Amino acid sequence: MLILAGQGNPGPRYAGNRHNIGFMAVDAIARRWRFGPERSKFQSLVREGEIETPGGAVRALILKPQTFYNDSGSAVGAAMKFYKLTPMDVVLFYDEIDLSPGRFRMKTGGGAAGNNGVRSITAHVGADFRRARMGTGHPGHKDRVQGHVLSDFHKVDADWVAALLDACADAAPLLAAGEDEKYQTEVMRLAPAEKSDPRAGPRED
Repeated sequence: MLILAGQGNPGPRYAGNRHNIGFMAVDAIARRWRFGPERSKFQSLVREGEIETPGGAVRALILKPQTFYNDSGSAVGAAMKFYKLTPMDVVLFYDEIDLSPGRFRMKTGGGAAGNNGVRSITAHVGADFRRARMGTGHPGHKDRVQGHVLSDFHKVDADWVAALLDACADAAPLLAAGEDEKYQTEVMRLAPAEKSDPRAGPRED
């Protein structure tokens, strides 16, 4: 079993926020691979299904904690404990302000880098979970970060957001097979994004 967890805040008020791109990504994976219906479990909305890989189907659980972004660790920890999994069986999709819009990076372990949701999960399951970091850009000053992440994507962002979500879903067999580096490469091949200063502000193209 693989847990594909998204970071986000519950409810329609936050649905289009930059902070919710993790929810958007796991929803895209669930749609692409025709996971089962959404239900409530582990203080989360969950969907179960399988992702086909060259080595066979991998069972996966989509997990969207409903505990709010900064307290998502209890939900992830409960699911991990129930299925008797290790942190390496958990992939967390979340917004990364220190990557320019549309960029994508995989990593395993490390610190929270100021992300309270990552800090919460680390406190409950340890640091060695897999991280799918989705670039949303930096507003340019730390005092503007909260407003930035809790605001909706602009219309100008729609194309790259849709491309990144589709790429995360289409390349999912590599993720399910544990090929994180290849997954990162394939996502960026399918949804190329210019590497730029994440503090340069919203893209105008």
